[in-house]
Amino acid sequence: MTPNLLIRPLAADDYAGWKPLWDGYNAFYGRSGATALPDTVVAATWQRLLDAAEPMQALVAESRGQLLGLAHVVFHRSTIALGPSCYLQDLFTTEAARGQGVGRALIEAVYRLADQAGAARVYWQTHESNVTARRLYDAVAENSGFVVYRRAR
Repeated sequence: MTPNLLIRPLAADDYAGWKPLWDGYNAFYGRSGATALPDTVVAATWQRLLDAAEPMQALVAESRGQLLGLAHVVFHRSTIALGPSCYLQDLFTTEAARGQGVGRALIEAVYRLADQAGAARVYWQTHESNVTARRLYDAVAENSGFVVYRRAR
């Protein structure tokens, strides 16, 4: 376990620590260089994560003043429940933090956030090739068996 690990909400002065994590997450999924997100999308995402009126929230994992991971969630309505659902859209830790309990701590904090919001359903997706993350996910959640389709553009 990472020493002195603190999971907390994202703060306005976290940008310098959050941005490399966000860039790393996006690079992992092929969004870097020529395919990187436009600066306007990054700026809008940052602002949305800090805006209490948005259904998006962010948590960060911090140890000794350094951000080691992030979790971005989106709360939304559902047609099958009265309470909200919580979509864990983005989860990322630095390579050095992997296997140290940071990802698990972020997921558990998302579970607590969802409970506070009255969201019984917390769900996320990952690529089937993400074997390292899937070992953690299999330990903290159940695989729903659903296959994701999306519009091709």
